Amino acid sequence: MQKRENLRNIAIIAHVDHGKTTLVDQLLRQSGVFRTNEEVTERVMDSNDLEKERGITILSKNTAVIYKDIKINIVDTPGHADFGGEVERILTMVDGVLLLVDAFEGCMPQTRFVLKKALSLGKKPIVVVNKIDRPQARPKEVVDEVLDLIIELGADEDQLDFPVIYASARKGYATFDLSEDSTDIKPLFETIIKEVSPPQGEMNGPTQVLFSSLDYNDYVGRIGVGRVERGTLKIGQPLVLCREDGSRKNIKITKIYQFEGLKRVENNMAELGDIIAVAGIEDLNIGETLCDQEHPDPLPFIKIDEPTVSMMFIVNNSPFAGKEGKFVTSRNIRDRLFKEIETNVAMRVEETDYADTFLVSGRGELHLSILIETMRRQNFEFSVSRPQVIMKNIDGVKMEPIELLILEVPSDNVGSVMEKLGTRKAEMVNMVARVTGMTILEFRIPSRGLMGYRTEFLTDTNGNGVMNHIFDCYEPYKGEIKGRQQGSLIAHETGETTGYGLYAAQDRGRLFIGPGVKVYEGMIVGVSPKSDDIIVNVCKKKHITNMRASGSDDALKLTPHSVMSLEQSLEFIKDDELVEVTPKSIRMRKKILDKNQRARKSKT
Repeated sequence: MQKRENLRNIAIIAHVDHGKTTLVDQLLRQSGVFRTNEEVTERVMDSNDLEKERGITILSKNTAVIYKDIKINIVDTPGHADFGGEVERILTMVDGVLLLVDAFEGCMPQTRFVLKKALSLGKKPIVVVNKIDRPQARPKEVVDEVLDLIIELGADEDQLDFPVIYASARKGYATFDLSEDSTDIKPLFETIIKEVSPPQGEMNGPTQVLFSSLDYNDYVGRIGVGRVERGTLKIGQPLVLCREDGSRKNIKITKIYQFEGLKRVENNMAELGDIIAVAGIEDLNIGETLCDQEHPDPLPFIKIDEPTVSMMFIVNNSPFAGKEGKFVTSRNIRDRLFKEIETNVAMRVEETDYADTFLVSGRGELHLSILIETMRRQNFEFSVSRPQVIMKNIDGVKMEPIELLILEVPSDNVGSVMEKLGTRKAEMVNMVARVTGMTILEFRIPSRGLMGYRTEFLTDTNGNGVMNHIFDCYEPYKGEIKGRQQGSLIAHETGETTGYGLYAAQDRGRLFIGPGVKVYEGMIVGVSPKSDDIIVNVCKKKHITNMRASGSDDALKLTPHSVMSLEQSLEFIKDDELVEVTPKSIRMRKKILDKNQRARKSKT
């Protein structure tokens, strides 16, 4: 076994918004990747618009820096468990992990998720306590929490002996000791070189490359990203691709790229331990192994956790269909969905017996809503149904997904939160009061119980609560859970909303639209406090007469309407409702638009 002392491969794992991408910014800056006069945006690794807007990492990305003639390949992983399919396969490419934890928030659900994956693969963590400059930071307590978590997750002795570094990624410094001042991030570089094992294996053995990620380029086609596990890889070398089903295919690669800073640099060869991108393999899939033709020795396929939530993607058939989107047919939507699963390995797409309808399954509501939002921005137009959890039948027992729910709640609101969660079959696991006046509540709850709860939670905590959850396991079915108790306000006719019509309708419930909005019969325009749906005429106009009544003709005062986001709409709808998604609009509607047909259906 030989070692490559001039190379280190690490992944950065953390909960959402704990500062992973900001830390990568500083590693790039302080290693000299950027010119001194180069203008660089913040969170440079968040490359797509959705990541920049939401401030979260959705897709894992590779970069590399040079420190003291040692190349450090860095993988920035997603922090949300819904994108766990990205995390699991990426961890196979690295030899160590930086576990980033907020100095105030401490260990959160996604910290547990990604750390569990890393420890099970034998990776040794380097703990970075970030945001030590934050008010009310408690770095020492957070280190104790990390130790407790690592013990709980079954770490071995070597993994328990982890180094700790205190940092402020935003200000660009790191230190081993809180009492010592620091002006740069060099202590982190030194720790990576000292603690992360260099790649080791057979430098001169037969070629073996495991692909863990996919990309696409219009000029060179599909690009496989993976790590050289054994030997060397050269352009034009006779190779065989070993597939998951046991079949093999002889191939020759046309291009090899290595990562340098934010760029992919073309090379003629790659050696043991290199993280590379390869072009020239047309139908490459994640988890497949590239081997020497004379020694076809595939590596084990990476196991990805199964989806837990599904929803229907349906061709839009509303009266406004085709007016705002470019891609509206079932063929357009089918091609786009099946293209998604080529790179999004945690997602499943199935064709159904219903016309123009596809069943899409993912790791959670956020996982699916990101796909919906991405397609919407690509000029697709379609409708989606209410998310449904995926049940399993294990040994004749009906099983459902259970989530670990962690809430940070103002102490005054604990009672109302616990009362609501009780009706949703939640079981309390832990409760910790903080000196800040906040209480940490930990529950185990069926995934069904969380659907539609976020809006209630924000209302109960006056917007001050923080909610995080993560898939835990499958358990026997917990029984019926009541969904949304309120009915919908439904538009009576197709037309344009008027102030007069909305003024009359606002007494019936809370509205989602304002004046001057085009609506159609069967479209949901608000929520009713009663359990039944109410049909309202929001397009109603006042009859013009030559009579004028004192006071009644004064300006009508409308209550401000609620604007529903995509996630809120998906949480809001019932089983007989849909969300219509177009590049310009998000509308909620009844599956059956005609009120007479709905009435007949309800009687059967």
